[in-house]
Amino acid sequence: MPVNLPTNMLRSFAAIVDSGSMLNATERVFVTQSALSLQIKRLEELIQQTLFHRDGRRLALTPAGELLLGYTRRILAIHDEAVAAVSAGACAGPVRIGMVQDFADLLLGGLLARFGELHPEAQIFARVAGTAELQQMLERAQLDLIIGYAATDDARALRVAPTHWYGAEALAMRDEIPLVVLEKPCRFREAAIAALDAAGRRWRIAVETPNLSTLKAAVVAGLGLTSRTGLFLRDLVPLRAEGLPVLPDVSCILLRGDGVGAAATRLAHLAAEEVCALPDL
Repeated sequence: MPVNLPTNMLRSFAAIVDSGSMLNATERVFVTQSALSLQIKRLEELIQQTLFHRDGRRLALTPAGELLLGYTRRILAIHDEAVAAVSAGACAGPVRIGMVQDFADLLLGGLLARFGELHPEAQIFARVAGTAELQQMLERAQLDLIIGYAATDDARALRVAPTHWYGAEALAMRDEIPLVVLEKPCRFREAAIAALDAAGRRWRIAVETPNLSTLKAAVVAGLGLTSRTGLFLRDLVPLRAEGLPVLPDVSCILLRGDGVGAAATRLAHLAAEEVCALPDL
């Protein structure tokens, strides 16, 4: 009899590869790490091949795993296309998504366009705000899912990204460093100030704005330095000036509310794929 490969196991397999670890993959497939480990063990039993081997602290694909990954992506793509076609209207929504400005500027159009193609009848409400505000709205059931930032060691992390300094190199040589920051609360603002304080460097707020596009414009104009992850400042080059303190990495998180419907669940999976696919700078 032919071997049947369950799509949930294949989806978990792809999630581990894309996110780099079982821990990071848990937020993508919404199962515990132990359950994810059991799924991979069962998948290896079905194909009678080992899919991963340890490469330091990371999981690396075996030759069999590399081969299966290509087929897995094709299987899941046609599976999702079939479900979307047959169940048209089942994901009609409404679905309410919140995200920080960084994600909104880069992902909002592509993510919602992709979701809209799969579910043209869906109703979408999008909110852009800081992570803390979005989490409060999620807890009050005002949003179905959110994408934001958290500490490096957050267990809910989809991925971890490095944080860099951006701005004119000459500004880093000043006795008092001018900063361009978003209004409080802002994780990057707090990280930059804490790093400068720890290094004994003087600083001042040169520009404070609630808007990310204004922050970018101020940095390009040479008004000050800022800190941000390279996932989103694609048009700026990280500053490598000596004397600037190292900044902490940041986690990208996706949180989903309790008891959300099919539309929010589908959008959560698509959003996780988009975030994990972003290239580092």
